[in-house]
Amino acid sequence: MNLLSGKIYWPTTLTNPPSYPSLEEDIKCDVLIIGGGSSGAMCANYLSNIGLKVVVVDKGKIANSSTSVNTALIQYLGDKMLHELVNSFGEEKAILHTKLCEQSIKDIEKTSSTIDYDCEFKLRDTLYYASDVEGVSNIKKDFSYLKSHNFKAELLNKDQIYEKYNFKKDLALYLSDDAEINPFKYTHGLFEKASKNGVRIFEHTSVNGKLVKKDSTTIYTKNGHSINTRFVIAAAGYETLEIKVEKNCVLSSSYTVVTNPVDDFKNWYKRTLIWETARPYIYMRTTSDNRIIIGGLDENITNEEDRNSKVISKKEFLINEFNKLFPNIKVQPDFYVAAFFGGTHDGLPMLKQYDEFPNWYFLFSYGDNGLVYSNLLAKILRDVISNKSNYAYSLYNRT
Repeated sequence: MNLLSGKIYWPTTLTNPPSYPSLEEDIKCDVLIIGGGSSGAMCANYLSNIGLKVVVVDKGKIANSSTSVNTALIQYLGDKMLHELVNSFGEEKAILHTKLCEQSIKDIEKTSSTIDYDCEFKLRDTLYYASDVEGVSNIKKDFSYLKSHNFKAELLNKDQIYEKYNFKKDLALYLSDDAEINPFKYTHGLFEKASKNGVRIFEHTSVNGKLVKKDSTTIYTKNGHSINTRFVIAAAGYETLEIKVEKNCVLSSSYTVVTNPVDDFKNWYKRTLIWETARPYIYMRTTSDNRIIIGGLDENITNEEDRNSKVISKKEFLINEFNKLFPNIKVQPDFYVAAFFGGTHDGLPMLKQYDEFPNWYFLFSYGDNGLVYSNLLAKILRDVISNKSNYAYSLYNRT
C-alpha cells in the first residue's frame, strides 16, 4: 500500500535523523512492536521502563510513512462531535474518552520535555467554528456537555469571532490547552529515548510470516530471520489492516498543504488551531518556522491513482479556502501531500484483541487525533501487558 505521495515537509526539519540496522539474526523478546511510526514509538516509550525485553521492527525507515505527513494538531475533541459520541456510547463513556484525550495532551507535553530533540511542542487554543446553521446547533450541543463537565471551553458569538479574527462566522467553540507538535522529531526522539532504555529497533525488516501459538508467536522476516515473542503489538498505522481486517475501520483520502514562511499573523488570534463543523472539514495551524499547514477535504477514495490525480486541484482549493478567512496573509504552497487517512465508523480509536491472535494487541489509533489516541492507547497497553488493571481498556477493546 502506497500511503502517500507529494512533497513532504516534516523530514526537512530534522537533518541526519537516527538510523537503525536491519535484523540479521534470530532473536527472542517479551514484546515485539510491528511499526516504526508514532504509535510504535509511544508503545516503545511506555514499555521501556517496566523490565521487559522490547523489540521494534519497521519494513522501511523510522517515521517515514504516515507519521511524516501527520499534521499534528493535538486536540481533545475529534472527528465525531462530543454530542454524537454521547448518542453512541452514553454520556459517561463519551466524557471518559474526552477526559483521557485531555490527559494525553498533558502526557505528550511532559514527555516532549524529556527527549533530546526540540520537538516544537506548544500549547495552543482552538477555534472550532460553525460552518452552517446545523453547525451552530451542534456547537451549542457540544458546549452544553463541555461546560457541565468543566472543560476549558467558551462560546464565541459573531461579534467576538470578528473582533479576534476579522472574519465572519455565526458561532464558535473556543477551547483552551490544545497543542501542536512536530511529529517527525517527536517520533524520532521517542525511539532514541527508548533505545537508550534498552529497546532494540530494526529498520528495513519486513514481516514475511508468522506462527501464532497460545503462549508465544514466532515472526519470520523477509530476509530469513525469526523473532520469538510473548506479546505482539501491531502498531503499523493504516497498514495494520493488512494484518487484520477490522470492520469498524475505514480508509479515505486526505490532502494537505504547507505554505511558505509568513511574516505577519496579525489577524490570526494567538495563532490558534482552527477547524470547522462541516464534513468534510478544513483545518489549519502554524509551525515553529512560521509556515501554515492547511488540510482536510477528505474523500472516500481508496485508489492511489484517483487520490493522487486530485492533489493539484486540492492544493489550490485549500489555499483558496485559507484566503477566504485570511485574505491579508499571502501564502504559496511549498509542500503538498495526498495521503490515505483512517477513521472508525463509531468515532473512537480501538485497542483490539482477537481470538485467532492470542497475546496480540492491535492499535487502531485512527481519526484526526492520531497522536493523542496513540498516547492514550499505548498508556493503557502498558498497564495491560504488565498485568495492571486499567478501567478504560474495555472502552477501546470493543466488539
